[in-house]
Amino acid sequence: MDHDGVEAMFVALRDISARKYAEKAMVLAKEEAERALHDLRQTQSSLLQAEKLASLGALLAGVAHEISTPVGIGVTAASHLSEQVRQFKVDVADGHLRRRDLDEFVNRVDEGASIILGNLERACTLVQSVKQVAVDQTSEARRAFELRGYLDSVLSSLAPRLKGTGHRVTLDCPDGLVMDSYPGALSQVVSNLVINALLHAFQPDAAGTIAIAVRADGSPSAGAAGVVLAGVVLDVIDDGRGVPPDQIERIFEPFFTTRRAEGGSGLGLHIVHNIVMGILGGRIAVASQPGGGCRFTIHLPLTASPTAPPAASAGRVAAVQKEPAW
Repeated sequence: MDHDGVEAMFVALRDISARKYAEKAMVLAKEEAERALHDLRQTQSSLLQAEKLASLGALLAGVAHEISTPVGIGVTAASHLSEQVRQFKVDVADGHLRRRDLDEFVNRVDEGASIILGNLERACTLVQSVKQVAVDQTSEARRAFELRGYLDSVLSSLAPRLKGTGHRVTLDCPDGLVMDSYPGALSQVVSNLVINALLHAFQPDAAGTIAIAVRADGSPSAGAAGVVLAGVVLDVIDDGRGVPPDQIERIFEPFFTTRRAEGGSGLGLHIVHNIVMGILGGRIAVASQPGGGCRFTIHLPLTASPTAPPAASAGRVAAVQKEPAW
């Protein structure tokens, strides 16, 4: 600037140290938040795995208890049969065997063998029905499976939990629905929903019903006759006391439980939500009102995604409806 032959220059200085400090603080806060989020996800993953293993442990403990009855009867029958054979040998050696004694011995052996065989078959059936379920629950393998038969096996594995409760579980599923998905994940979902109903749905000393209904979810195929099956819809419905409105909004939240004093972890339904929305690639909704039972509706593709997506966050309930569950 030239003023009366005198050159002058204006210099404006502004202190931006506060802004720089704020920017640096924001970067540090972001990094800290990312670390905290990573730690939270790691902890959550560990807790979910622990809950999964606890569920498997409860399954195996229940099956072991259930198997002990037929095995015990079989051992008793075999012991009695062994004593009958020993006495028969003594009678033969002493020459005291009569035709009537021989007939009685044959009848007792036949009866004992029938008891042993029947109880061993009962134990074998239980083991076979639980075997694949237990293997699947500890594996993340994907395979093709017939849905009706697999759900039968899952429900058989839950029989010890139902014994003596007065409750019953029914299954309505068409034959021939084949899924190419993750059976272990599906087993975990169905098991958790049934167990959740057993724990929460019914009044004390009241017998209830948990109905599992499966139907094909088809969509019209352009230029082709008939229907292309895109997936399945699985409903788990109980006729219990229902869920209060203030609780249903939080039902899939981690650690939300109304039975913490009784050892509830609040992770059962959170696991269900994450598995359905994540590895199974589906969606889940819940509908309930007090006194009207509860319905969980799950939509699943027949063929899972080649790469399982990450588990979805369960901060809010998906598609909550307030109409009755029936």
